Amino acid sequence: MKTKSLVLFVQLRRFLKNHFGISAILLILSFFTGIFGATVAIIIKNLLHLNVSLLGRMFPSGQFNYAYLAFPLVGIVLTILYIRFFVKDNINHGVSIALKAMGKSSGKLRAHNMYSSMVASSITVGFGGSVGLEAPIVLTGSAIGSNLARLFNLSRKNTVLLLACGSTAALAAVFKAPIAAIVFSIEVLMLDLTSVALLPLLISAATGTVLSTLFLGENVMFNESFTIPFKISNIPFYLILGIISGAVSVYFLRVLRTVEKIFAKIKKQYVRAIIGGLLLGVMILFFPVFYGEGYENLNTLLQGKSFSLFQSSPFYPLLENYHILFVVFLIGVILLKVIATAVTTGAGGIGGAFAPSLFVGAFTGFLLVEVCNYYFKLNLPYINFILAGMAGVMAGVMHAPLTAIFLIVELSTGYSLLIPLMITASISYLSVFPFEKHSIYTRKLAEKGELKTHNKDKFAMRQLNIDKLLDTDILTIPVTSSLRDYTSYIAKSKRNLFVVLDEYDTFAGLLVMDQHRDILFNQELYDLVRVKDLMIQPDVFVYDTDKGEEIVQKFQKTNNYNLPVITKDKKYIGFLSKATVFSAYKNVIASESED
Repeated sequence: MKTKSLVLFVQLRRFLKNHFGISAILLILSFFTGIFGATVAIIIKNLLHLNVSLLGRMFPSGQFNYAYLAFPLVGIVLTILYIRFFVKDNINHGVSIALKAMGKSSGKLRAHNMYSSMVASSITVGFGGSVGLEAPIVLTGSAIGSNLARLFNLSRKNTVLLLACGSTAALAAVFKAPIAAIVFSIEVLMLDLTSVALLPLLISAATGTVLSTLFLGENVMFNESFTIPFKISNIPFYLILGIISGAVSVYFLRVLRTVEKIFAKIKKQYVRAIIGGLLLGVMILFFPVFYGEGYENLNTLLQGKSFSLFQSSPFYPLLENYHILFVVFLIGVILLKVIATAVTTGAGGIGGAFAPSLFVGAFTGFLLVEVCNYYFKLNLPYINFILAGMAGVMAGVMHAPLTAIFLIVELSTGYSLLIPLMITASISYLSVFPFEKHSIYTRKLAEKGELKTHNKDKFAMRQLNIDKLLDTDILTIPVTSSLRDYTSYIAKSKRNLFVVLDEYDTFAGLLVMDQHRDILFNQELYDLVRVKDLMIQPDVFVYDTDKGEEIVQKFQKTNNYNLPVITKDKKYIGFLSKATVFSAYKNVIASESED
């Protein structure tokens, strides 16, 4: 039965390709990717709601229930067990996994990525993990698009395109923000926007948004009725908010990185889980707003009910009576939220920084307005600055100002805020870039040379694989050999180049036959001249750890046609030909450029 189904599918695939062509297949698959991507977003949101509802029924409370202290630990442990026994793969940092697939594996994602992150993140966040669901949703949608492309044997470029369609559909469904979802694929996933790519993205985004509206309702996250018309006189304060958002973004990126490194040094996974789970539980006790994604808290903040967010905190009585302590508390919320997010992922939870960046940005904007209005008697609109702060921190953390602007515009349905959002997001991004060249998603990939960028030259260089380009046909000669031995090797080889190895089989030098023609036929010298007297040392080596960009630079610097490849301890591996390297480079450029 299985074989028969496979045969029917192969016939269907052949029929579609022969009668409709690749372009039509792409459009059809982008539609189905939109359906499946939206379905994933709907399921994951409902899974989260189910988790939270069940916990609420099992542990009801008027104020803060101390049983909730244990929830993050339970969630992290359950997530770790699920990954260890069912997934058996690393699924943390979902957007980075999708980016790595685009840069290193031709857009191919594993089949389990279509569900594993979705389940794991709903457990983590459902039990109070202080992270967002968006990164796992992006990975899940991307995996759906990628695996659909693989089913139809599409090219690398079209596989990457359907991967982006999947993430676009999923994000569009989560936020009901189709434009922001498309911009995310172009700005964060760094998909090249061509005429071929645009229509599939539009179809996936529209499909995801429509399905989400049908199943989750028409309401957007933040209501338009709250927004207040933009005033030119407030521009200086949006500039200040942009600078502050930039500083907060740098703090966000560096603290997240540092805390995760600290947890990574703890070798035993159960110790990481216990320390992280308990620490997160204590932080939630004092700062209840850290529990879960935090979108409900943001809505409460936008409605002007800021004090109600902290009623369950032991600090609440002090906050009501001493405003300066309220300001300090707000600063604590901003600074510690980042640590709470890093602790969640560092301890073994699954989730992303999408929601936390919006959360931190909202409180950054609220803090600025609260200080200005209370101490300087200004009348700045809370809602506008909260939304602008969200755009500012998101732009800085993700290096994606356009995504941040359009997301907040679509979430609030308030295009009247477009100018202040543009000011804050652009200033924040410009403030962050001198200190952090890469976003939260791209830093590790860029350090490993696994990041695809809009710069086709750099991307092509990074795609070069030494192992596939190596020439291993060049013969090796022991350094102790005589000229007589050398001539016997020449008789066996079709090349005029030989590698000399010492007694430890490490690289000693090169023999270039053209340089020895004057003595090769002088038999009187056969036993007098040694190979070590004839060999030369190359100007430059290629090391097995070199990236494609370094290899190309070495060929350009030396003008050599061949370069030896060795390890750091000088073990000889093979040779690289300039012609082979540049041919591979041109092939990557050609495959990226075809429309």
